[in-house]
Amino acid sequence: MSYLNAKADDYLPLRDVAFQKLRQAILRGELVPGQRLMEIQLAEQLGVSRTPVREAIRMLEQDGLAIMIPRRGAVVAKISGKNLKDVLEVRLALEELAVQLSCLRMEEEDFAALLEANKEFAETASGEDIVKMAEADEHFHDIIYKASDNMRLVQLEMQMREQMYRFRIEHLKEKTKRNALIEGHREILEALRRRDGDAATKAIRSHIRAQEIIVMKKIEEF
Repeated sequence: MSYLNAKADDYLPLRDVAFQKLRQAILRGELVPGQRLMEIQLAEQLGVSRTPVREAIRMLEQDGLAIMIPRRGAVVAKISGKNLKDVLEVRLALEELAVQLSCLRMEEEDFAALLEANKEFAETASGEDIVKMAEADEHFHDIIYKASDNMRLVQLEMQMREQMYRFRIEHLKEKTKRNALIEGHREILEALRRRDGDAATKAIRSHIRAQEIIVMKKIEEF
């Protein structure tokens, strides 16, 4: 299991190193839904004691990536349709507010940054690194949130980020839909540049609805 090869980081506690390794393995699909997270085995693979692994598993539980099952222990959490709908309902409300505020408050440098971010996403979408794609997609949306000039909104988005991230990863695994994502970004950008709040809201709804349809289909296949 090469994905669990941990390298010492002088700036991070071992708990955080273990958490990041396990999180990436779950998001990449290397640790699959329902798989047991066995402390002793994981500690040996990571080259650490059981304590940081136990703490890392608790962190995964807080992020919704692991659950504790009586008499079985911690396992990788399954993606449920209910959880998907709950998360995307909140995301849609946040994104709609973000584009509406940004229509009024975006400046030229924000438009330039958004255009560059979509180019960056398009470049990563042609590759195989799902995590880089997710980060590029996240970056595109982050620019819109920051351009809203509402720090409470930005904070709410950051609190939801981990919950959204797993669904974003599952969406991006669908290679045939990546061009539609790029086009969706372009539609959002153009609506924002025209300062057309209604069009921007419609574009963001379509963008998120497409994600729900694709991920829900994947959930049904698990």
